[in-house]
Amino acid sequence: MIYVLEDDDNIRKLILYTLHTSGFEAEGFARPSAFYEAMERQMPRMLLLDIMLPEEDGLSVLSKLRRGSDTHALPVILLTAKGTEYDKVVGLDAGADDYLPKPFGMLELVSRIKAVLRRTEPAAQEEYRVGSLYVCPARHIVRADGQEVKLALKEFELLCALLRSSGVVLTRDALLSQIWGYSFDGESRTVDVHIRNLRKKLGEAGNCIETVKGVGYKIGGTT
Repeated sequence: MIYVLEDDDNIRKLILYTLHTSGFEAEGFARPSAFYEAMERQMPRMLLLDIMLPEEDGLSVLSKLRRGSDTHALPVILLTAKGTEYDKVVGLDAGADDYLPKPFGMLELVSRIKAVLRRTEPAAQEEYRVGSLYVCPARHIVRADGQEVKLALKEFELLCALLRSSGVVLTRDALLSQIWGYSFDGESRTVDVHIRNLRKKLGEAGNCIETVKGVGYKIGGTT
């Protein structure tokens, strides 16, 4: 879902029509108050935000989003009649992901939207759930049985490597090379020690890390 906060009815309708015909779900709002109400119901993939608005200007809306714990990473493209370099810098410094001065072509708008989504969505959307284990690499969050778990950096990287290769057995050699940057020498127990510590910190959720005897480790059943 893409939200469009634009008070000009004709521009808003044209943008919504273009987004719908381009395969995007979209909803438009003429006032910030209506937009905030919609945010309570559903979090969008992106916001197209006009600067000159009734009730509250777009930069103020953007500032509030960037301060919000749930909205700080929401992709935002500013749409504005102001096209000077100063206005562009102000908008980008305020946290906008892109800036499109009016008048703009609809094909360019769709291209900008796709470009911003390519830059922002993989990290924002990557998350894993295995039983009671939840991991969001981009936000560095690990929860086991609903409780946040603090991991050392290598433990976190090891867990993420296993989750990204769900169902695939990763050898100790592969893990050492990927996480520590050197090859397995036949003597090192680095991976085994970190796996043991990881399981201990995760508690019952750590049982999802399976040992494949004589080979390495794997995690199965991620969603």
